Amino acid sequence: MRVAIHQPQFLPWLGYLDKIDQADLFVVLDTVQFKKQEWQNRNRIRTAQGWQWVTVPILQKFGQKLNDVRINPTVDWPAKHLRAIEMHYERARHRTRFFEGLRALYRQPWEQLADLNLAVIRWLLDAFGIKTPIRLASEMMLREEATDRLIDICRTVGATHYLAGAGAAGYMDMPRFETSGLRIEVQDFRHPVYQQCYEPFVPGMAAIDLLFTCGNEALDRLRSTRIEADPS
Repeated sequence: MRVAIHQPQFLPWLGYLDKIDQADLFVVLDTVQFKKQEWQNRNRIRTAQGWQWVTVPILQKFGQKLNDVRINPTVDWPAKHLRAIEMHYERARHRTRFFEGLRALYRQPWEQLADLNLAVIRWLLDAFGIKTPIRLASEMMLREEATDRLIDICRTVGATHYLAGAGAAGYMDMPRFETSGLRIEVQDFRHPVYQQCYEPFVPGMAAIDLLFTCGNEALDRLRSTRIEADPS
């Protein structure tokens, strides 16, 4: 069984969904330390000027774990995000079909960032038609060191293969991981090119960019440039 493991991102990009789609199981790594200026509470949407951030404001303390980070309740970020998405994707052919589901998510009274991110991820998987089941690292007994934690997750869920990101060598001891009897596969994500609302094409946007513009074809477009890893 091939497992993918990743921190919960907000409105994740296509590479994130591609990794989930290739896995038999996706484990949300919600117990690691929150990092500022990354993708855990923000992402990018396409605009006529290029792109802009949509950011969830948080109340975060140094060293805090992701599943302990609270959302700042004094900022009306849902209204700001929805206005930006509705405006910049006004010309997207399939926006109307998916926008109400996204709006419903935003209207819920979120307190914890990890809960919001998990709900957004589940909504995206359903909208794309990705069937990979999800489990949470916070529900498992795991060691703290990065490589040990990944080994423990794989053993807990019964995985034989770990689908790692392209930067795996920077966050794990790959030789030690493989000596544990588990096999590493490294994701080779190749970004699909499609008709965005604006030209020229800009890669790396939140996955709603492909969803709103391509609709039912979104998953096929996501898979179109993939070279499948050999799970043997």
